Amino acid sequence: MDMKKTILLNLDNRISAFGIDISDFSIKIAKLKKRKKGFELESYNRSSIPKGIIEEGEIKDKKKLSDIVEKTVNTAKGKSIHSPYVVSSLPEQHGFVKIIRLPKMNLKEAKEAIKWEAEANIPHSLEDVYLTWKILPIDKKENHVDVLINAVPKEIVDSYLDVLSLAGLEPVVFEIESVATARSLMEDGYAKKPVLIIDLGASRTSFIIFSGREIRFTSSIPVSNYQMINDIAEKLDVDYEKAKELKFSIGLDKTKESGRVFNVLSLSMNALVDKIKDCIAFHKNHNYQDDCDDIYKVILCGGGAYLKGASDYLSQRLNVSVELGNPWVNVLKSKGKPPIIPYKDSLAYSTVLGLALRGADPDLDYL
Repeated sequence: MDMKKTILLNLDNRISAFGIDISDFSIKIAKLKKRKKGFELESYNRSSIPKGIIEEGEIKDKKKLSDIVEKTVNTAKGKSIHSPYVVSSLPEQHGFVKIIRLPKMNLKEAKEAIKWEAEANIPHSLEDVYLTWKILPIDKKENHVDVLINAVPKEIVDSYLDVLSLAGLEPVVFEIESVATARSLMEDGYAKKPVLIIDLGASRTSFIIFSGREIRFTSSIPVSNYQMINDIAEKLDVDYEKAKELKFSIGLDKTKESGRVFNVLSLSMNALVDKIKDCIAFHKNHNYQDDCDDIYKVILCGGGAYLKGASDYLSQRLNVSVELGNPWVNVLKSKGKPPIIPYKDSLAYSTVLGLALRGADPDLDYL
């Protein structure tokens, strides 16, 4: 199979594809069915990945991972999954997303210019990456064009292709996690003013600035849900399960446990705040939108978003509105039965629901 064609392939309307999100410590799957209004979640599942099989997005044991993938699909909750076609995530830390500005030119000239600019901006040789790009909408009066480029090392993409193939699956689209997450959380794929999405994951925290109908910036740091729980366990001398309970039941509440849990978590939260401020400053100084607006809202998602008090803490430190995301905003378009994933667990499924949306509707490919 030509991997480059696979990445660029638009889904055929007759193909029934489901989403699969593979991270360092877990696999999540979700399958949606398109309805007259919105979608219905037909199938989902989640499995843990033992430590060492994937490290920082790099697959270390393809066979063990493929076995977990196959078992996760075969034991899906809800309806059984029979389709081999998947829309799969790629690890955020290995993806490269950047906007470049070029003088206004014809398409043939633009293609050549994009290659030169991509070579200058991507920290890899073009021969070593799969590259996609998109010219962004802009006022016709402008004398320039903005281009969103997206690249992932071939070695990374090919390793995920190998695993899925071993599991009997056929990826029709690969997407960097941030693309799917934004699709899940941005209602109708649009933000009138810039929004910062923060995905608090098990192994990393990702930052996505979304404005208009496009991702404008992405980044990630190793501050994670897993790290926070381990810090509590180590510094308060409790086991992992107790530490996990303290994180979500007490969290950033200074008045409980004599403030001990807060004091431990505040170290990671301070690092998070510093990175958020860096992202906001970068957006302000480098944004290509000529009518550049400041970040007006922060949206939290991922399993770590349930940290008690996180929204209030970040809002106070950043002086900006912070809220939990709604990964059902583009799925449940009409009143009906609630989804089979409990609402309290939904934020951990934000990325895979974004992948599933594209699998169920190929028109939702706005990157």
